[in-house]
Amino acid sequence: MSAPVMTRGTFILPFSDEGRPDAREVGGKGKGLAEMTQAGLPVPPGFTVAAGAYREFLAAGNLRERLAALVAEVDLRDAASVERVSGELEDLLAAQPLPDRLSGEVATAYSALCDQVGVPDLAVAVRSSATAEDSAADSFAGEFETWVDITGVDDVLAHVHRCYTSVYAGRVLHYALERGIDLAGVEMAVVVQKVVRARAAGVMFTLDPITGDRSRIVLESSWGLGLAVVGGEVTPDRFIVSKVGLSLQDKVLGTKHVEYRNGAGAVPVEESRQQEFCLRDEEALALAALAKTVEKAHHTPQDIEFAVDEDLPEGENLLLLQCRPETVWSGRQRAPKFEQGAGLMSWITGSISSVSAARSTGSSAAPGQAPEEVGHDHG
Repeated sequence: MSAPVMTRGTFILPFSDEGRPDAREVGGKGKGLAEMTQAGLPVPPGFTVAAGAYREFLAAGNLRERLAALVAEVDLRDAASVERVSGELEDLLAAQPLPDRLSGEVATAYSALCDQVGVPDLAVAVRSSATAEDSAADSFAGEFETWVDITGVDDVLAHVHRCYTSVYAGRVLHYALERGIDLAGVEMAVVVQKVVRARAAGVMFTLDPITGDRSRIVLESSWGLGLAVVGGEVTPDRFIVSKVGLSLQDKVLGTKHVEYRNGAGAVPVEESRQQEFCLRDEEALALAALAKTVEKAHHTPQDIEFAVDEDLPEGENLLLLQCRPETVWSGRQRAPKFEQGAGLMSWITGSISSVSAARSTGSSAAPGQAPEEVGHDHG
């Protein structure tokens, strides 16, 4: 008997729903997960509560004007002002209940997801997916909240609500005002997705995040869920894979002293496992192959979250959790390799001069990296 198929609702968009996902409705996270799912890539099943639900939530309480009035009171020069106003904003949003129609659709979608996986009260991750989160200009990545090991429909609904209140959390408010971003233009979609029982997890980039070298795929990983990597609590293992031919060029053991086995918090990693790489070489290479596929589909370098699920058999246990455009190096201006109108000989001699100048200063460009990129601090 085949598993039930989750259906689209007014506010619910399953990852598997056919059609090009609209980032204005599902946010960067939801868009990436839907595109990977529809491309046949290994993604834990789930659905997105569209940004239209957040708009209805605000409209039900006539909240927009009240939120704007409170934001106008913030004095960025006064930390106490930011904290006070943020608390009032979150209280205002927390006091407004979710509309009945929204609650009903989320409950139905969660039940269908439980049936699809065959687990009652399935443990899920509830993940903020703001419509402005992964824009190239103003990346909110890491500013909004994710909760894991949420079980039961009541808890799922409570955490969808918490995603809405997180739009005006203190650090988000400060981040937005400091950059001149109007939070009224940020709308919140919410991803609800089966939790991965991660033996190891991390991030991978389809270029070298240190040098910008596009001939490399770089993986950074640690034991357990990826929260320790994303939160900077560990120094992850690092694997460097050549994009052409997918061969392992280098690997560096990290300092992986804590891990998240579930949503309850970090626990110590025993000494013996701290001295082991958390990915096998063949797993790093297989993940790099998936990353290369994602980059090809999006036509631009990608920043991808992954996990190795310990509950799944080998060959089916490598999962992709998120993808978004890489924002540090992808937008950098690169000098054209050959300027139209210039003579071929002037281009050759200019290239030789650039390389000679780099050598004379003691710097060396990585393969695929222009000499002028050497030594730049990219954060």
